[in-house]
Amino acid sequence: MHKIETLYKQYKQDVYRYLLSLTREPTLSEDMLSETFLKAIRGLPGFQGRSSIKTWLFVIARNVWLQHLRSVKPQLEHSDLMQIYMTNSLEEHYITQEAAERIVALLDSRDDRTRTIVLMRVDGYAFAEISNALGISESSARVIDHRAKNWIKSTLEKEGLR
Repeated sequence: MHKIETLYKQYKQDVYRYLLSLTREPTLSEDMLSETFLKAIRGLPGFQGRSSIKTWLFVIARNVWLQHLRSVKPQLEHSDLMQIYMTNSLEEHYITQEAAERIVALLDSRDDRTRTIVLMRVDGYAFAEISNALGISESSARVIDHRAKNWIKSTLEKEGLR
């Protein structure tokens, strides 16, 4: 079996779940999965092994997702990514610039690890990438992110910004 077939069989579910966590749209995630592996096929000769194959595939998938977002909204800004992180959509519950700035201020009051995890998630990093970067388990990264997101939502609601 070719290397790419092996990679596809081994990682397609992980990459699909990651894309689904970003898009919340199964059909779009399937399309992006295909595009991710097409880019991986083209890029495989240049893969230098500085990260795991799984992390490399997640980076490609994140770039495919960001390309999609830019096609939907050409002037994509960090506040747009913050909105997607908080709501999982560019259309759902628009986050104002004021709310985005407040989220950044709230994060500044948290410990470095929590702030880093949330900001990496805002930028579309997979939990596997975050856990590798911070030297923690994926489940720890997920729990910290979940708690931080709930705290941010609760605080914004109390302040009338959500």
